[in-house]
Amino acid sequence: MGSSLKSAQFLIESRLSGAATGSPDACLDLGMAYSCGTGGVDIDLIEAHKWFNIAALNGSEAAQSFRSDIAEEMTAREIAEAQRQARAWIIATQARAA
Repeated sequence: MGSSLKSAQFLIESRLSGAATGSPDACLDLGMAYSCGTGGVDIDLIEAHKWFNIAALNGSEAAQSFRSDIAEEMTAREIAEAQRQARAWIIATQARAA
């Protein structure tokens, strides 16, 4: 495993634990990583939109802006898939917290 892959994996894993507790900053960081390729993460606009959406729902105004920006580069089908994945994440984390 290359060092860039390890750093990308670490970035995602460290932010996922924060995202699972509802941290808007962790979700925003995940959105940025997937939208910009931060730390060697593969760019994935569906994943980015999902995380910006979750961050926005948790109160991040910056995430609302970033979500709007990347939505302009996505198809309606991609946006719908990102929204579906965001709902699934929220339901799964709420179930774990209960």
